Amino acid sequence: MISASWKSAGKTTVTLGLLRLLGREGRPVVSFKKGPDYIDPMWHRVASGSECYNLDTWMMGEQACRDSFLRACSRKPGSVALIEGNHGLHDGLDMAGSDSSAGLAALLDLPVLLVIDSRRVNRGVAAQVLGLQAMPPKVRIAGVILNHVASSRQESKQRQAIETFCKVPVLGAIPSDASLLLPERHLGLVTVGEASDAEAFIRAAAEQVGRHCDLAAIRALFDSADSMTIPETAPVSRPNKDRIAKIGVFRDAAFCFYYPDNLDALRNAGAELVFIDTFNTSILPDVDGLYIGGGFPESFFEQLSRNEGLQRDIRDRIEAGMPAWAECGGLIWLCRSATWEGSKWPLAGVIPLDIVYQRKPAGCGYLELESCTGSGWFTAGERVRAHEFHYSKPAEGSQPLFCQFDLSRGYGLTGREDGILYRNLFASYAHFHVAATPHWAEHFVELSIHYRMKLAGEQGLNYKDL
Repeated sequence: MISASWKSAGKTTVTLGLLRLLGREGRPVVSFKKGPDYIDPMWHRVASGSECYNLDTWMMGEQACRDSFLRACSRKPGSVALIEGNHGLHDGLDMAGSDSSAGLAALLDLPVLLVIDSRRVNRGVAAQVLGLQAMPPKVRIAGVILNHVASSRQESKQRQAIETFCKVPVLGAIPSDASLLLPERHLGLVTVGEASDAEAFIRAAAEQVGRHCDLAAIRALFDSADSMTIPETAPVSRPNKDRIAKIGVFRDAAFCFYYPDNLDALRNAGAELVFIDTFNTSILPDVDGLYIGGGFPESFFEQLSRNEGLQRDIRDRIEAGMPAWAECGGLIWLCRSATWEGSKWPLAGVIPLDIVYQRKPAGCGYLELESCTGSGWFTAGERVRAHEFHYSKPAEGSQPLFCQFDLSRGYGLTGREDGILYRNLFASYAHFHVAATPHWAEHFVELSIHYRMKLAGEQGLNYKDL
C-alpha cells in the first residue's frame, strides 16, 4: 500500500509513476484505490493499462473487501497488487481505525510505503513517522518516500532522522516540481478525460519516481508481503441467451463514475452493456434498461441541454416503464433544469425538480439508508451503506417526491430521504457499490427482462424477436 501522513502529500503521483514503471518492466500488476473514489482509479487505469478496483471496508465490509481483492488479482495470475490509500494512513470514521487505510493494510497484511510531505520541516519529520508507527491499528511501514524536498541539506536531515529514530529506510526523495501537481476542481482531481495531457503527467511522474527512488528496494516490498492463495471459484452461470438484457450505460466525460465491480456484476447477472456517448447520441439505442452514473454534468450543461433528441427519447422510454438507475450526475440530468454559475439549463425533465448548485457541499461523505418501501430495486426495511459528494440540491420550494430511503446518516436528496422512485426509475444522490447491495445487479437485469417481455407482448412478438 502507498499511503501518507495526510491527504495531498503526493501518494497519487508516486502511485501513478510506479504503476507506469512496473508496466514498462512487464510485471503484471493489479491496482486498487482505498475508499469510494472514482477519479484516482481513472488515472490508475491510464497509468497501468488495466482496471483499478475500489476497496472500502466501511461501505463494503471486511469480507467483501477481501473477496474483491482476491477476485481482481485472480484475473492476472502471478500479479502483484498495489493499493493507493486515501487521506492519511489513520484517517477514518471508526475510532479503532478499522475503516482507515491502516485498517485495510492490516486486513490484507500489506507492507506500507509512506509518502511524506517534506515541506516546512526537517528532523521533526521523524515524529510524524513515529506517530504513524505507534497509532493503532499498527501496520508495517516498510519504507518512506520524501516528496516536495527543497534541498539536499533538508533531505539529509530528514533521511537521517527517520532512519535513526524510526528504523525505516528512506527509499526516495523527490524534489518539488510544479509540473507534478495534479489539477483539481470542486470535486477533487480533474478526471483524465478533462486533463489537458494526462499521459504527459504520468510520464513525468514515472520519470521522477524512476530517477529519485530506489526501485529495486520498492520492488522488494512486493516480495516481502506474504503470498495469497487465490481460491478457485465456480464459473459464473449465465442465463439463457434469449433472456440476456441489454443495458445502456452513459459513459463519457460528463458521466464517468462507475465502479468496475458494478459493471462486472451486471455482466455476470446476464446484461450486455451498451455504452452511450451523450454528446454524440441523439436516439437511445435498442436497450432494455439504462444506467446513468455520476460525473460532472455541470461542466457540460451547454452541450447536454442541446441534445433534446436523447432527452425526449429517454423521457418516453421511462414513461413506458423502462428501468433506469441514476446516481448523482445521472439524477441531475434527469431533472427539469439545473442552475450552475448563474445560468439555468433545461434538462431531460423526467423528474419534476429544479436543481441548484451552491458554493459548499450539500452532501459529503458516507450515507446510511433504510428502505421505507418495497420496489423492484429494494425490499422494505433493507439497510444499505453508500457514499455521496455533491454541491447541488433541489431548489427551495420543490415538491416532495416518493423516495425509497429514509436517512440515518448523510444528506441525500433532502437531508431526510433519498432515492426517487418513479415507474421503474430509481434516482439518488447516493453512489452504491454492489458489495453493499449484493442483489442489485440481479434486480436490474430482471426488471430489464420484464420490460422487454412487456414490449414484446404488446407487439405480439416473442421476447427474443424484439
